[in-house]
Amino acid sequence: MTVSKKLKAINLALASKGSSMRIEQRGERLNLRGPLPSKDGNERRAVQRISLRLSATPEGVEEAERILELVVLQLQHNKFDWKYWERQTNTTQKKSVPSDLEDAIEKFKTNFFSNPLRRKSPAGTKTTWSSAYLPYINRLLTIAKTSQKGFTTNLLSLTLASYSENSRSRQQCATALSAFAGHFGVALPKDWKAEAKGYGLHKAHFRHLPNDNLILKFWELIPNPRWRLAYGLMATYGLRNHEIFFSDLSSLSKNGDKVIRVLPNTKTGEHQAWPFHPDWIKRFGLERLGEEPTALPEINTDLAKTTLQQVGRRVSEQFRRYNLPLTPYDLRHSWAVRTIHIGLPDTVAARMMGHSVSIHTKTYHHWLTRRDQQQAVDNALARYIITS
Repeated sequence: MTVSKKLKAINLALASKGSSMRIEQRGERLNLRGPLPSKDGNERRAVQRISLRLSATPEGVEEAERILELVVLQLQHNKFDWKYWERQTNTTQKKSVPSDLEDAIEKFKTNFFSNPLRRKSPAGTKTTWSSAYLPYINRLLTIAKTSQKGFTTNLLSLTLASYSENSRSRQQCATALSAFAGHFGVALPKDWKAEAKGYGLHKAHFRHLPNDNLILKFWELIPNPRWRLAYGLMATYGLRNHEIFFSDLSSLSKNGDKVIRVLPNTKTGEHQAWPFHPDWIKRFGLERLGEEPTALPEINTDLAKTTLQQVGRRVSEQFRRYNLPLTPYDLRHSWAVRTIHIGLPDTVAARMMGHSVSIHTKTYHHWLTRRDQQQAVDNALARYIITS
């Protein structure tokens, strides 16, 4: 679905609920528009805009939806205050690019962590900064020092080109640098979107996901029973590395419904996940975790002393230590492909994985396309047999 169609659907849904708020696109940016309290303290409401500094992309629309929910909630409880929103509006109008790139990075970081929308999940914010922004901004700084170039459109292009085409890192770099450049009003190259392509599995990698028999065989290679449970949990529920340590596993008990709840302090917040295959719960002995969640590996999960990224890295390191011929994310991708083959709706699978439908579609495009084509072929053959 295109951005314009997505916005139209969202705004129609808002109208049907009686809300006058809207998400609008102006040029390449997204805003909120609707009746908002007067800035002079007057109780009268007038139609005004909140500049979100979000690009008009599917990901930007999803973020705008989350912001809109917060604004509506503030309005409903008479808690709306322009001081939380004027900073975003004014920065896009009055920003100047600091001559010192390191100073610019510090200013951007301060703004990133002071955003009131991120304060609901400090651990998630810290992880997002360290994994999704900092590596690419540091690469920008390194290239600037090497090439002796200032903070310009050309420097952005050089940094993006330093990552391989069709790689996830290249796409993430584009996202991070778009936000960084937008904060200071630095123009992106005209072909930025085309050059940024590459989210999801690498073209050469999608063919090498392990099948279910191999996943079971690799599980037997793990000598430590605690890490066997961690492996089984990821394989059965498609969890991210760190999510196995930040989930409510009580439903895995003998009489539980086996639907686990990933906690709000994770990367993408609270969501639920179902087992595919359900019989793997017994195969991997996961019912034990319903009564004894401490049976998982003993690692530091105190987010005051560590980050979600560090927890996840510990899992990846353990896979390498056991010489497992797959990565933790191979288990997650295999779970997703499994749901595609059994016909689980994409919207449901995406929600269980804790990401958007657009990300789900991009990442698993190959299998989704194959499934849809196969269904069309099956339907056509069925009609042919009936009429022949």
